This record gives sequence, C-alpha cells and structure tokens, in this order.
Amino acid sequence: MRWEQLLSLKRQGDTHKRLRKAQDESRLGFEVDYDRVIFSSAFRSLQDKTQVIPLSKTDFVHTRLTHSLEVSVVGRSLGRIVGQKLLQKHPALKEAHGHAFNDFGAIVAAAALAHDIGNPPFGHSGEKAIGEFFRSGAGQEYRTSLSPKEYQDLVAFEGNANGFRLLTANREGVPGGLRLSYATLGAFTKYPKESLPHKPSTHIADKKYGYFQSEKAFFKEVADELGLVSRTAGKGMAYARHPLTYLVEAADDICYTIIDFEDGINLGLIPEDYALEYLIKLVKDRINTQKYHQMPFRADRLSYLRALAINTLINDAADTFMAHEAELLDGTFGMALIDKSRYKAQIEDIIKLSVEKIYRAPEVLEKEIAGYKIIADLLQVYATALVRQKEGRAGNYDRLMINTLPQAYRNSEDTLYGILLNTSCYVASLSDGAAVNMHNKITGKLL
Repeated sequence: MRWEQLLSLKRQGDTHKRLRKAQDESRLGFEVDYDRVIFSSAFRSLQDKTQVIPLSKTDFVHTRLTHSLEVSVVGRSLGRIVGQKLLQKHPALKEAHGHAFNDFGAIVAAAALAHDIGNPPFGHSGEKAIGEFFRSGAGQEYRTSLSPKEYQDLVAFEGNANGFRLLTANREGVPGGLRLSYATLGAFTKYPKESLPHKPSTHIADKKYGYFQSEKAFFKEVADELGLVSRTAGKGMAYARHPLTYLVEAADDICYTIIDFEDGINLGLIPEDYALEYLIKLVKDRINTQKYHQMPFRADRLSYLRALAINTLINDAADTFMAHEAELLDGTFGMALIDKSRYKAQIEDIIKLSVEKIYRAPEVLEKEIAGYKIIADLLQVYATALVRQKEGRAGNYDRLMINTLPQAYRNSEDTLYGILLNTSCYVASLSDGAAVNMHNKITGKLL
C-alpha cells in the first residue's frame, strides 16, 4: 500500500479528483469529515448509549458519546505524532502532494469519533441480542429464505458494519450518506471483510467483519481507491486494514483500558487504593511522586494518573506503529498495537481487574439481561409487521407499529434480507432510553 493512495480525499459520487494541494487550509477535507460526524443524528444518539454501565443515572460515568469524544482526542494526538514521523521518512508526501502532519491527525480523529456510531443500545450485549434473535429466537424462521452470507450478517450482527452503513448508505434525497473521504472510511473500518468466512485466520483484521452484504460493492470501491491489499481467501472478500485503522484502534484501546477503569473507581466497584496501585505501576517511570502526594483529593490524584497513563500509552503506540510501518503497509501486521506494547503486562492487569469488578458487576449483568428481552421484543414486533406488509397480510396492529417507525425504516417492498437488516439497524439506532420507552409502549406499560 502507498501513502499517496491511502490519504485519498475522494468522496462518494465524486466526478473529479480532489488534490491535497488544492485544499482550503482553513477547512481541510479531512476536518470536514469530523464536522459531518459530530453534527449527525446518529452521533447525537450516543449520549444515551451504554459504554460500561447501562442506563446509569450518575453524572460521571461515560456514555458512548463521551467515550467517542475522548477516543477522538487521543486519536488526533496519535495521528499527529505519527504524521510528523511519516513526513520525515517520506518527504515526497509533503513536497509533491502537499500533505501536512495534521492530515493524519484529522483522519484518525474523524474515524475515531465515528468508531462506535453503529453500536446498538445496551453495549456489546445489544449486538449479541440482535444475533440471538435470528439464531435461536423468533427470527430463525427466516433462515431458509436467506443466503448464507445474508443470514450471517444477522446472526452475527456487527456494530462496525452498521457504522459503515450509517456513514455511507444512500437515502432518498441524500445519496452517499455523510459522504466522508475514502481515507476516513478506510481508517474507520477495523475489519475490512464480509461476514463469511467467519474468522478465517488469526489476523486482527479477521476477528469480526466490517460491512454488510448491502454495502459490499461500495466497500470494494473504497478499498480499490485506497489501494488496500486484497486478502481474499476462499469465497470471501477481504482486505488488509488501512494502516491508520491501527491508530484508531489504539486510541479506543487506550481509552477503554484507562477510563473504564476510572469509572469503576468512581462507582466504588474497585477500591481506590487497589486501583491507584495498578495505575502507578503503569506510569512509575514518569510519575512525579512529590506532586502526586501533595494532592489531598482522590479525584485530583486519579486525574493526574489517568493523564500520565494515557500520554504514556500514546507515545508507546506511536513508536510501535513506526517500528512496524513496513508490515502495516504490506498488510502482514496481524495484531493490535497495544498487543506489542512494552506495557502489555500492566495493561493486562488493569483489564483483568476491570472484567472482574466492572464488566461482570451485578448492576451491569442485570441491565444487559433486560436489554436482551427488550431488543428481542422490538425486533419481533417490527420484523413481523414489515414482512406481513410485504406479503399483503398485515393486520391493523402491524400497520400501527409500522407507522411508529421513522420513514426511512418503513420500506416493506425491499427484499426479505433488506427488510430484516433495515429493522435490525433501526433497533440498533435506538438509544438505551428510547429502546426502553418503545418497549414500554408495545407491552402496554404506559397505559
């Protein structure tokens, strides 16, 4: 892969080539991507979507929105640091094409801002709940009417693929979705493959999938424009990651490792002294012990350690990226940057404690269980109504339910796959609170 291609400013529907040297420096195309994401309704809904604690009523626990903003800030720093080093290593990027180190920061920041935009309500259990509906719930009746890849899209419903769909799907009067640059779309796509074959290798890019069958043709267009290395094996279409995807992933890994841990401390799920000891181990080479011990308040001590930890991991990830740039460009680097970190042991200790004390806390598990029931019920009501409408046998209740859907999700003339995927994407678009509210309505709890 070549950086000149990987930094493509092309947007869906373009009929002319966008040159970096012709860009308005006061409103660079990659920065426009960031603006389009942050002003989108899909991004705003993240303010009421779970990061760790579903339906939390505290004001200091992170939502998907605050998490995404923080990942974007970390991603911008990572991109700028790496961008400076890449321009020194490849001066033609600046001299011949006009690229600046901020270009890399802007691309990573925009992709990082959008990285969770397709996630369903109730955290990762929301993805699993949609899949379970089609695998072992009422939705399994549709299996024989779908192709294997269409069915796999549903039973392994993936927030990353839904995010790509949200960012790019055509809507009536709005072709191309948000029309982000192909560089940002490439950096956004952590798993540049279709849903089958499932995990064909141990390469990080094969861990999940990144686009539905409905977006397959367009993803190929993006991949070809960027010059992504084809990794197609067997009957599946797959590519190597855009190298900047590794920075987006690292920013996410850094934030959830440190900030989810911080949430656990603030919620009292992890004892303060125990937790601070873990963070101190991570930053022991950089901590100013005198400054630390002069802080009488826990919040200030925690904030200081968090900032040190994030900065430490940012610089470490940037060094790892540059050390493996050749492998990243030829598509053979097969793991997350954080897995190559010199601080891997300390990171694993923090994550292990977070899993034990936070992710498996009774409050989290109880609300995830409720989320399964809510999502299954919503899918059953809406999928049944739309399929019956398609078959000409919708009842009055079905029509009433269809009328509660936003206009973009009411199409019953699509294929069965299109209807079921669109319904799943609608449920995935709901915030935690909106899903609970709609469930209350269909179960009569508001009467």
